[in-house]
Amino acid sequence: MKHIRNFCIIAHIDHGKSTLADRLLQITHTVEDRDLQAQTLDDMDLERERGITIKSHAIQMNYRLDNQDYILNLIDTPGHVDFSYEVSRAIASCEGALLIVDASQGIEAQTISNLYLALEHDLEIIPVLNKMDLPSAFPEEVRDQIVELIGCKREDIIPASGKTGLGIDKVLEAIVHRIPPPQGDASAPLQALIFDSIYNNYRGVMAYFRVFNGRIHRGEKVKFFNSGKEYVADEIGILKMKPQPREFVETGDVGYIISGIKQAKEVQVGDTITGLERSCEEGIKGFEEVKPMVFAGIFPVDTEDYEELRDSMEKLQLNDASLVFEPESSAALGFGFRCGFLGMLHMEIIQERLEREFNMTVITTVPNVSYFCMTTKGEMLTVNNPSDLPDPSQINFIEEPYIHAQIITKADYIGAVIALCMHKRGVITNQTYLSSNRVEITFDMPLGEIVFDFYDKLKTISRGYASFDYHLIGYRQSKLVRMDIRLNSEPVDALSALIHADKAYDLGKKMCEKLRELLTRQQFEVAIQASIGAKIIARETLKALRKDVTAKCYGGDITRKRKLLEKQKKGKKRMRQVGNVEIPQSAFLAVLKLD
Repeated sequence: MKHIRNFCIIAHIDHGKSTLADRLLQITHTVEDRDLQAQTLDDMDLERERGITIKSHAIQMNYRLDNQDYILNLIDTPGHVDFSYEVSRAIASCEGALLIVDASQGIEAQTISNLYLALEHDLEIIPVLNKMDLPSAFPEEVRDQIVELIGCKREDIIPASGKTGLGIDKVLEAIVHRIPPPQGDASAPLQALIFDSIYNNYRGVMAYFRVFNGRIHRGEKVKFFNSGKEYVADEIGILKMKPQPREFVETGDVGYIISGIKQAKEVQVGDTITGLERSCEEGIKGFEEVKPMVFAGIFPVDTEDYEELRDSMEKLQLNDASLVFEPESSAALGFGFRCGFLGMLHMEIIQERLEREFNMTVITTVPNVSYFCMTTKGEMLTVNNPSDLPDPSQINFIEEPYIHAQIITKADYIGAVIALCMHKRGVITNQTYLSSNRVEITFDMPLGEIVFDFYDKLKTISRGYASFDYHLIGYRQSKLVRMDIRLNSEPVDALSALIHADKAYDLGKKMCEKLRELLTRQQFEVAIQASIGAKIIARETLKALRKDVTAKCYGGDITRKRKLLEKQKKGKKRMRQVGNVEIPQSAFLAVLKLD
């Protein structure tokens, strides 16, 4: 055990985490040079294109230093805030972490929040200053930021470059010398933490775990502590570039287990594996059920594709257990699904994967978060969809989720950032200067305000410099109302939204104006209205297309023209009663980009 080192990498998006991991794999000869490609550990096309890690990976490296062989287990983590629970479980499986900071960008918000997670678990932090080869790098200032943040010595920070390979050998030496070996009792009952799982079409679910106590043998009967499910370990082994089967995996090591599980839901990240005959007293702390934060409806463009969409969603759920969905029908869009996502990036990725991997073209409705509604009868309802909200006369109060957000930006953009946050109902709680030109602003705000376009706006007003991170702090009472959009007095359920009462009038007016531009004109007049309950708060009228029915009357008595016009009037009235208005996909998307 004393020659094992378990470590993860903490970094913000695009600070060179995957490239640095490539160099580590290359120097330890874990991957042959001919098999090496950029971002070796990211195996989805989407990850490569966007330059982000979506699914975390683990890989074992062998390294020789001072005539001694060491086993280094790298547990890679996603960097985005949507996947912070996965990150926390990966961090709990390690004894040390490489803190990678881009020498040309400095410390960002997500780096700080993941660093605090690592410090909570008492991890040994090795700071690495990456991208030293860039002409735009300002290493001295960034060194000062790191020293101030974690209180290390300046000489402890390793200058490196994932691109050129500078300083990679120093990083490997630091991993061996600075990170402590795992502690644990090999003779105790088995206790192993699941930190990730992937789905294999032929073998079922493959769970990745780290053994804290005891050892696990092939063919042994095991139990998942929190779910209470029992399985047989058909195959266990360690994780190289390809999984390598072993007879047993010992204390302190990282491995995988295949036990013919067909449902990804049965393997929950953060659960504890223990033996059936000798089981441990308690599970490893920190287990949570992953709860979706953002909800949206996904509908097929053609209603006939409903069953196909269901199959695609089920297959996608096998690879991503955090996706939750249930059937839903909408008067405007037909049959579809109400889906729960971890955040906006997660939602975007699911939509993109549906289109790429399953060739499904889908319509996504306006995303929203889940609320608690207390009725006058004293019942507490969970509302995931605005249309589930009871009548205003039956509501006592509504609570919405609040977040504690952290923005790091250049000092020049403070005014614009604060104005944006206050416009989104944010309350500033702190402002700290990290250096003469970088400020950290923290504030509390409703989660519902950031699901639309907050991130895009933040990037625009700060010219791409601001970084943003948040975590949930609970639910608070708010003055919320449900606003419906009506076409010819018929509510369009897919466009209804739960918003703050003070903003309802402005938003209602803007939505009506936008829909007037987007809807195609009909043979009859269409009234576009925004309403709260029975009260209409905004209205626009889409004029009818006029057909000149009197063109053929080129003389004669006025009564002939009047007769034709009366006939047309009756036809229009009947058409208005039976005619329905098609709503284009652009209308649903336009609601997101109203400002």
